[in-house]
Amino acid sequence: MSDTKPDYRSTLNLPDTPFPMRGDLPKREAGWVKEWEDKGIYKKLRDARCGAPKFVLHDGPPYANGKIHIGHAVNKVLKDMIVKARQLKGLDAIYVPGWDCHGLPIENAIEKLHGRNLPRDEVQAKSRAFATEQIAGQMADFKRLGVLGEWDNPYRTMDFGNEAQEIRALKRIMERGFVYRGLKPVYWCFDCGSSLAEFEIEYADKKSQTLDVGFKCAEPNKLAAAFGLKSLAKDAFAVIWTTTAWTIPANQALNLNPELDYALVDTERGILLLAASLVEKCLERYQLAGTVLATTQGKNLALLKFMHPFYDVKDENGNQGYHRFSPVFLADYATADDGTGIVHSSPAYGVEDFNSCIANGISSDDILNPVQGNGRYVDELALFGGLNIWKAAPLIIEKLREHGRLFDTHDIVHSYPHCWRHKTPVIYRAAAQWFVRMDEGEGVFTKDKAGKTLRQLALAAIEATSFYPENGKARLQGMIAGRPDWCISRQRNWGVPLPFFIHTATGELHPRTMEIMDQAADMVQAGGIEAWSKASAESIIGADAPDYIKSTDILDVWFDSGTTHDHVLRHSHAAQSTWPADLYLEGHDQHRGWFHSSLLTACAMYDHAPYKGLLTHGFTVDGKGRKMSKSEGNVVVPQEVSDKLGAEIIRLWCASTDYSGDLGIDDKILARVVDAYRRIRNTLRFLMANVSDFDPAKDAVPYEDMLEIDRYALSRAAQLQTDILAHYEVYEFHPVVSKLQIYCSEDLGAFYLDILKDRLYTTGPKSLARRSAQTALWQITHAMLRWMAPFLSFTAEEAWKVFGQSESIFLETYADFKPQDDALLAKWSRIREIRDAVNKDIEALRADGKVGSSLQANVALEVNADDHALLAGLGEDLKFVFITSAIDLVAGSALQSRVSASSATKCERCWHYRDDVGHDAAHPTICGRCTSNLYGAGEDRKFA
Repeated sequence: MSDTKPDYRSTLNLPDTPFPMRGDLPKREAGWVKEWEDKGIYKKLRDARCGAPKFVLHDGPPYANGKIHIGHAVNKVLKDMIVKARQLKGLDAIYVPGWDCHGLPIENAIEKLHGRNLPRDEVQAKSRAFATEQIAGQMADFKRLGVLGEWDNPYRTMDFGNEAQEIRALKRIMERGFVYRGLKPVYWCFDCGSSLAEFEIEYADKKSQTLDVGFKCAEPNKLAAAFGLKSLAKDAFAVIWTTTAWTIPANQALNLNPELDYALVDTERGILLLAASLVEKCLERYQLAGTVLATTQGKNLALLKFMHPFYDVKDENGNQGYHRFSPVFLADYATADDGTGIVHSSPAYGVEDFNSCIANGISSDDILNPVQGNGRYVDELALFGGLNIWKAAPLIIEKLREHGRLFDTHDIVHSYPHCWRHKTPVIYRAAAQWFVRMDEGEGVFTKDKAGKTLRQLALAAIEATSFYPENGKARLQGMIAGRPDWCISRQRNWGVPLPFFIHTATGELHPRTMEIMDQAADMVQAGGIEAWSKASAESIIGADAPDYIKSTDILDVWFDSGTTHDHVLRHSHAAQSTWPADLYLEGHDQHRGWFHSSLLTACAMYDHAPYKGLLTHGFTVDGKGRKMSKSEGNVVVPQEVSDKLGAEIIRLWCASTDYSGDLGIDDKILARVVDAYRRIRNTLRFLMANVSDFDPAKDAVPYEDMLEIDRYALSRAAQLQTDILAHYEVYEFHPVVSKLQIYCSEDLGAFYLDILKDRLYTTGPKSLARRSAQTALWQITHAMLRWMAPFLSFTAEEAWKVFGQSESIFLETYADFKPQDDALLAKWSRIREIRDAVNKDIEALRADGKVGSSLQANVALEVNADDHALLAGLGEDLKFVFITSAIDLVAGSALQSRVSASSATKCERCWHYRDDVGHDAAHPTICGRCTSNLYGAGEDRKFA
């Protein structure tokens, strides 16, 4: 007999796997991206699901300008997770990425790079090249995030076919009676030099000067009579309150509420007309004392004439540029909430003012509009010609004071509309524009008039749409219910043209407009928008050319993206897609943006929303909930996170955060995500390491022959999978990540795998006991890789290369478990509760240094009759469940345990404390079960 001591460690079935503990994500992820691209994985996914029901998430196109930021990363990762989850469900999950390519930011970039006043053709050519370059950079960053999609065939709104189809979409909307041309106040940005859509407006604080201005009455006798007075002893003034001094030169009327009581107030500065309920506040503001002479309702003052505040003021040339009256029009929007109860009306610069003046007989041609598109008054405007309106405001106030028409002025800070690109104040400005009509009215060239108004169609479509979260429904409903007509024309160069010819005398469209639109679409289809820009009027309308002007307006960029449901889903990518799309997913600001414009265009064209569901996510903020800004130094750059920690960490952060609110991110948050990733990866590595010698074709144990705890583990996994797939079905990820983490740490780490180690390591390599455990682990690993693949895509794919058989985890579908066994789940849930209670007593003894591991503990366990029957049924396997060397079970009234240190000898191989250590003289340091497992028939395990 040899004197060499046996190496019992070498007899253990120790885990082994090439799947490394360290992910080295920043170094290795780029390789996976390249492999997916080189092998055409996305195409293989489509081939694998050919014929399966489709799931189409239509991509809201990011703007092709600048590097992607963390908000872009959130958006694209969420989309990717949803598409992959649907792919694993067995659906043909389509994802065609897209880009929004036209519009002002790119045109501004071209101006900065190449100067202003470039020819239109040159602006378009340079803009197209610039957008192409920007898309390439953004695409690389999106791929780096692990996003799978049709990257070799994305959609771009500037693709010729999409530009052409957009013209055809416009034609369809015109045919249905929704498009008209009109002079109407629209939001106008001086920096853009163009009108803006509602979607392009944001509100921010602005400092303004309020002013109370007197309009002298031109008909004092009529005013006196309206109040039941014989005459007025002094000059009378209607006093208005406004925050826009720059609109005073364009005043054309006064608005009073017909049902409101108004008072004539005698003061030392004349008789003032004010809302009766505001007299006291106004006099206090003006620092005047006064007496109310009489009151009457606003309706009795209709059409009374007052003089413009500068009625008698002459300019340096002696001209009276404001020698006109301001009649009283009745309007409900004049209220006594603040001010004076009288609203001064400059119809070119307010929607309500405009509507009131038009309703009272002022024609569009007579509306005064002295503010130019660049923010300056026209040169011929008396007193203030050529001035910027913001700089003119204090001069206007001073001129009012000089001529005795100013009653009060002071500074206020108030919420004011701003351009969301330039962050500068905008105004309402009347301009001849093209509109999509929300309510009843006539359109141009109607031939297939819709049966309902666009507002009615859109509100009905919202009712048929699913919202995630549900509160998005009320948000979109409110916006559609209250929105004005949509101004779809812009005065820029880089965009899809409105291919119209407008008669120089009548302003009417050419009678062949619908044919011309078809012709324009065909030209653009062949040569892009540049082809239409270069076409002469003579080449399109021949001899009529001298009588018509070729429109240079372009379509609002929101019309571009808002019609992608048509030119992408129904045309450029029709073969891959369905209409309507299953889902649109964007930030919650898109209720007023892309969701909104898409809904309006789809309803205008097809009476239906272009989506079945709308999902919104919040904005990214720092760990303290603050908006990210460079000045705060709290910006998180996705490219830097990918280079330092790995894109997988961004994906896990995104998945683990409740995206229905704002998503907080900073270094501390990312450090916690890294810890969570390590725990999941380590669990996955343990699972894979313990099935490295397992061939399911030869080694799998039939379910009915498996040990009970293994069957319980599979039932628990089936239960968890049901929960996970239910969350995926409604696009929820953070509960999945939370449940997966708990499963890894508690179900597996702290219970099942903890118990399993002894059986995996010490029983015979091919024994039923070990193969049963491996069968369960193999199935659990398969399931877990699929659960995590939508968000931990790189890790799941890396593991699949070691563990799986097919080319990609994404070619698989979710694991097919046997139905969960509720009785087994209930039984082992109770066993776990008892085990947790006993573990607390063992830990107390360990803390006192009386035992080392739990295997050194002997437990005397007293339980009630039901629990006794439950535990006694496990027989000799009970000690393995509690991971103790001995356990004495006693029937009693309540659960209590007494823990003591074992006096037995520790087995060198399995570390159990047993009285039979050394029973075999040939192996004096190991126990009977180890000698049996090594040299005999092996121990018999039934439950654990």
